[in-house]
Amino acid sequence: MFDRTTWIAITLSIAGLVGWQWYYTHSVLPIMEAERKTQVSEKPLEETTSEKPSQLVSSPVIENIPQWSARQETFDTARAEYLFSDNTGGIQTITLFLHLGEQAHSLQLNNLSPMPIGALGEKSGDHIKTVTGFVMNTEKATRKVSFKRNEPNGLIITKNFRLPESGSSSNEYSIELELIFENKGTTPLDVPSYFLSCGGATPVHATDAPTYTRFDWFSKEKMTTIDVNWFSAGMIPILGIETHSARPLYEMRNSDVTWTAVTSQYFCTILTAKEKDLHSVVWAARFEDPLIPKTSKNKIIYGMEGGFVLEPHHLDPGTSIRRNYSVFAGPKDFGALEKLGNHQQSVMNFGTFHLVSEFLLWAMNHLKTLLGNYAAAIIVLTLLIKFMLWPIQNKATSSMKQMQLLSPRMTELRTKYKDNPTKMNEELMKLYKQYGVNPFGGCLPMLVQIPIFFGFYSMLGTAIELRNSHFLWIHDLSQPDTIAHLFHYPINLLPIIMAGTMLWQMSLSPRGGDPAQQRVMYFMPLIFVFFCYNFASALALYWTTQNLFSIGQLYFTRNAPLPALKEPTTKKKRGFSNSKFRKTKR
Repeated sequence: MFDRTTWIAITLSIAGLVGWQWYYTHSVLPIMEAERKTQVSEKPLEETTSEKPSQLVSSPVIENIPQWSARQETFDTARAEYLFSDNTGGIQTITLFLHLGEQAHSLQLNNLSPMPIGALGEKSGDHIKTVTGFVMNTEKATRKVSFKRNEPNGLIITKNFRLPESGSSSNEYSIELELIFENKGTTPLDVPSYFLSCGGATPVHATDAPTYTRFDWFSKEKMTTIDVNWFSAGMIPILGIETHSARPLYEMRNSDVTWTAVTSQYFCTILTAKEKDLHSVVWAARFEDPLIPKTSKNKIIYGMEGGFVLEPHHLDPGTSIRRNYSVFAGPKDFGALEKLGNHQQSVMNFGTFHLVSEFLLWAMNHLKTLLGNYAAAIIVLTLLIKFMLWPIQNKATSSMKQMQLLSPRMTELRTKYKDNPTKMNEELMKLYKQYGVNPFGGCLPMLVQIPIFFGFYSMLGTAIELRNSHFLWIHDLSQPDTIAHLFHYPINLLPIIMAGTMLWQMSLSPRGGDPAQQRVMYFMPLIFVFFCYNFASALALYWTTQNLFSIGQLYFTRNAPLPALKEPTTKKKRGFSNSKFRKTKR
């Protein structure tokens, strides 16, 4: 099936991927680890990178995780437990009852973040220090928790949290936050700038891609996002040349900021300002996860925290300023986030093909309601898509068979004009036009399915629905289906089966046309394995199902008669001939 050149190219590509993985593990990671240890042992370096005009250059870093020694109170709802901490004045941890983390324990949000949700921070030299000294007061009956901090100059800072009512499905993960700055003194006060925290997010599993640990913020109908890699020093691969130093803090200014969020792959915490015109600066920083590295071969795992930067303001005696917020802390449920308004469903980060992703998610959820299983829903959805694409696949197969019939004449032209590529291409195009053959017709099904594939890729990578869903040997459709390890490398069975079905499908497809185009197609299994190998196994399930359907379709049509090569007849334009004109003249 493959010629010698193709086998060499495939072998070199696989060797390149394996070589890069080895180089990154043994060369890049040790350098990053050494830099990290140096930064811990020495004082942080000042920020020297140049930023865009709208970006504030800053160099503070987050302080070490504070020791929680103050009084704590817990509030339970039907779906979560909220642990409030005195002194720091915020939500230290949220435990989600309906979702499991590592070792089948209830999943916790913000449990490793340096700052609680709703905490205030202030700059202290090169650090962001959590503001302490808050006194907690709880009202269990009204589900209200208040914090108050009195300063010697007469400034009183008050935070009022109100938890959702039990059984309130529309706002089951939403919390109301009121922040009050009040001048009880006799002289005017200038209240400094504070960092308001929306909490922190860390990977649920050590194998989660770092690009899913993100900080998002929404302003003027547009979401901006960064992941934990934004803070790393820039480096040219293989050469190891540093392009910019590490960046300890992210600050960005834009008017009318509606909300900020920290997200992991399937969970998020969103802090929404009810007075969006009063917020124009956001901040974010990353921190090391102190627990996961023990089980991930000493690989550094980072979390992300961030929120709003409150502008400084002036308070006359007896006056106050109020800021109102809502906090959503829970799973990335597209429907629930959409109901919250303000485009909060954008944290799903579906990307360019978001409309495709949203439709596929809607269809998958409806099919799951009918079938009772997400794996069955994905399989049936795939079959429905393939049935709709059946005419396109048949047309592509016919086009490939026509190219196969033209192959002898194309070979003659390539031999005849081998020393004149321009002339050869001109003659080939004339040949295609002469017989009405589209040389790229066989690629049409693949091109049509690219938006669907990436729509599935984005949707399955962040939608909460697939977590802990089982299928055959797959324990969790949202994770790779690792069945064993070979030399510390995971063996994920379904992507391997997927690649095998792609090779099987190509072996059945009619061959002909440009050899270079055929060689490109031979690389497709390798490319798809690269996308799917360490991704949610549901994506490989979708692509394997559609491959098997295409194979069945090829078997069904393989005995159909070959299309005849006919030169298209061109109709002559009707008009007045000279003879007719002469007869009329007479």
